[in-house]
Amino acid sequence: MVIIEGHQAIPKIPNAIVTSGTFDGVHYGHKKILRKIVKTAQEVNGKSVVLTFWPHPRFVLFPEEKTLKLLTTFEEKAQLFKQVGIDYLIKVEFTREFSQQSSEAFIQNMLVEKLRTRKLIIGYDHRFGKNRSGSFEYLKENSERFGFEVEEIPRQDIDDVGVSSTKIRQALFHGEVDLAAEYLGRHYSLRGTVIRGKKIGTELGFPTANIGVEEDFKLIPKDGAYAVRVLVDEVWHKAMLNVGIRPTVGGLHRVIETHLFDFKKEIYDRPIQIEFVKHLRDEKKFDSLEELKTQLQKDKLSSLAVLKEY
Repeated sequence: MVIIEGHQAIPKIPNAIVTSGTFDGVHYGHKKILRKIVKTAQEVNGKSVVLTFWPHPRFVLFPEEKTLKLLTTFEEKAQLFKQVGIDYLIKVEFTREFSQQSSEAFIQNMLVEKLRTRKLIIGYDHRFGKNRSGSFEYLKENSERFGFEVEEIPRQDIDDVGVSSTKIRQALFHGEVDLAAEYLGRHYSLRGTVIRGKKIGTELGFPTANIGVEEDFKLIPKDGAYAVRVLVDEVWHKAMLNVGIRPTVGGLHRVIETHLFDFKKEIYDRPIQIEFVKHLRDEKKFDSLEELKTQLQKDKLSSLAVLKEY
């Protein structure tokens, strides 16, 4: 897959079959559209093209809002597009100036002149241009003038999947990572760098890797203990993880820390990836460190039971 930064650098793409959107999470509903453009491109000896906007439009249009958390970073989305078989990913910088572009201007500048689109395939509720004025009906009425075909994935086809980015976010906010996995078609994951902690876990016999997540917009699931898988140097390891403030040891700030089973290597400053498999329990304050240690032993057994098939 070729990633193109900015619409100014778009090369000539033969028989471009195009879709556009933010595609946060790249979930089952999104994949219906993505697989359709891949299949259509193969049928016409063309190329599948995804136009995606970054930063997320809400971050630009409503910067004072801090509530929106995303399921995927741009890099994670790109990897998921690649797995589906997309040929070209075009990263369009979303700015206030760009948001003021009319739907007509967007179509002419991007879809007609830059991409020479052969066919545009969009979801049933897709809108574009200033004030989201562009619609499927508008595209269909003017498709002959624009010089490309337009196809809409019917509402029923997408709704039958029962998935939306909002539903997935809500599941994660409630710790329902197994439900989120059903919607996504994979375990929810995050990536970060191992940072130094206070080594309290080591004192308890459960040394942990504290994870620093660079992107403050990345959604972190509900506080609590989880059974997880951790990728280190291309090898997956079974592990348990805690998200929270660690009230038993007087913590004040939310942290993410994971204990990898049967793992002895030092991995400070190394990148790792975490997949959330199952929520084990909510975070709580224990009366003593010994009580906490006993609970951690139970969490390990619960995690191993959950992860036995991995």
